[in-house]
Amino acid sequence: MNKINSFDELKSIQNKSNTLLELRKISEEKELASEGTRCTRYLSVCGGTGCMSAQSDEILLNLQKEIVAAGLSDEVTAAITGCFGFCEKGPIVKVSPDNVFYVNVKPTDAAEIVKEHLLKGTVVDRLLFEEPSVNVKIKKQEDMPFYKKQVRIALRNCGLINPENIKEYIAENGYLALGNVISGMSQDDIIKIITDSGLRGRGGGGFPTGKKWSFAKMYDADQKYIICNADEGDPGAFMDRSILEGDPHSILEAMAIAGYSIGASIGCIYIRAEYPLAVSRLRIAIGQARECGLLGENILGTNFSFDIEIKYGAGAFVCGEETALIQSVEGSRGEPTNKPPFPAQSGLWDKPTCVNNVETLANIPAIVIKGAKWYSSIGTTTSKGTKVFALAGKINNVGLVEVPMGTTLREIIYDIGGGIKNGRKFKSVQTGGPSGGCITAEFLDTPIDYESLGAIGSMMGSGGMIVMDEDNCMVDIAKFYLEFIVEESCGKCSPCRIGNKRLLEMLEKISNGKGTKEDLDKLNLLAETIKDTALCGLGQTSSNPVLSTMKYFKNEYEAHVYDKTCPAGVCKHLLRYSITDNCIGCTKCAKLCPVKCISGKVKNLHVIDQDKCIKCGACQTGCPVNAIIKK
Repeated sequence: MNKINSFDELKSIQNKSNTLLELRKISEEKELASEGTRCTRYLSVCGGTGCMSAQSDEILLNLQKEIVAAGLSDEVTAAITGCFGFCEKGPIVKVSPDNVFYVNVKPTDAAEIVKEHLLKGTVVDRLLFEEPSVNVKIKKQEDMPFYKKQVRIALRNCGLINPENIKEYIAENGYLALGNVISGMSQDDIIKIITDSGLRGRGGGGFPTGKKWSFAKMYDADQKYIICNADEGDPGAFMDRSILEGDPHSILEAMAIAGYSIGASIGCIYIRAEYPLAVSRLRIAIGQARECGLLGENILGTNFSFDIEIKYGAGAFVCGEETALIQSVEGSRGEPTNKPPFPAQSGLWDKPTCVNNVETLANIPAIVIKGAKWYSSIGTTTSKGTKVFALAGKINNVGLVEVPMGTTLREIIYDIGGGIKNGRKFKSVQTGGPSGGCITAEFLDTPIDYESLGAIGSMMGSGGMIVMDEDNCMVDIAKFYLEFIVEESCGKCSPCRIGNKRLLEMLEKISNGKGTKEDLDKLNLLAETIKDTALCGLGQTSSNPVLSTMKYFKNEYEAHVYDKTCPAGVCKHLLRYSITDNCIGCTKCAKLCPVKCISGKVKNLHVIDQDKCIKCGACQTGCPVNAIIKK
């Protein structure tokens, strides 16, 4: 694509480029073509990391081959798109304008889709989503419960455009926000729009974005920087990765807008090296934007210049904290520094620096195009807009969901997430990753916003949401997160470096059946002390999983300490396998036991030697009559 020399030229290109996208966005179901009737169609194949790992690239290749073989090359296009969000049902293929949504597609299904759907006009029924509660097949994406309550702003282009084709981004109003800003708005104008919109940082802290930009603008310097924090480190979180894979140009555009607003000409995307697909698509997008004159010198013929480079992170969780991130970008060890000075005054190379995470930036172009009033009308009084969550754990519909702030946990878990797997009972949901807390059933009707989650001992965080059922041990959950924190702590301050290590040792002692009442008292006291004295946000919130589980599941801690049992049957040292009278004496358990601790004659009741048993569970798994119980 040639260089675009002015804002008017960009708008002209946009007006001429939306044919295929309009075809894909038609929501009313079209009548399928009868056999032999030619009809223009577009097949969108999920190209996110999850679906790619399940061979969606091979699905695309097979579809393209079958389309050619059927003589449909002039009428049908098949191409990759970003993550549709419904990861539980991937790989996904969507056919437009028929608005048919195929799930769990395999490479071998390509021939049937082309033969039946494209040539005969017959929907491939077996590839449609089936709603479990009513056993009904659903064709339309918007009719699926998973999507009904979602409002996609940050994810607006994921699943719609080809992320490797800048023309498709431009066709979806891409770079029009940047054109509007640099062609006729002042720095104060754009900062006011972002401030009035109520957008807050989506990286965890929730600091008002407009206020952060205004602080960076205040300080005079010969150079300023915009940094995109794409160092997504929470276990189970993949919101930022999906945006970068499915809509990379939105981040480039937002960074340029931020650069104009504060007076910066250089941007840096700090991204995990473990995100190769996101990195690849970012590099493609940056190259295309430079070629079109949308990055670099004198953008759209104005005197505004802005360019972006990519910096790899090494996967350190602490580098999600902005001062530690800046240290890493500079080539130093990623450790947080004392504030003040804040990065807005003295950040990268001691210059004014604005750090925003991926999801925060993804909202910017939409806010500029549609206005502050539109965005602030969504959400709650103090938490505006939408939030993307990575819904995972013991939930039927695993995936990415974007909902208005104020949506309740119950709506996300049951209406969107489809409830708990295998009909099990809900126990808790962890929000905010290692820095968050565990929320119990009594708080399921809590509206999701920064203040409400904080009031019940958790936090928004970057958007991880892990659902747990009755088979999860809350002592073990707290231990899991503490293991992560201890591993990821930079070690700069004593409360985090030493305190969390001691917390983990006490949790291990309790889960091993050696805990005492004094340990419970010390656990709570030490967790509170770390919260009050650690240097950075990582340390200050690191004890949240311990404090929240002790508050809401104290009975489980007491069972581990006083009764030496694990109610959920998870902590290995507290388990006891025993054989009931249902034993038929088949000897299978004895043959499976790796330490030979099971004895008994054929057709007689067998017995487990508890002193030798290593609690591996092989006997219970292999018993044909379920005669072995765990308690």
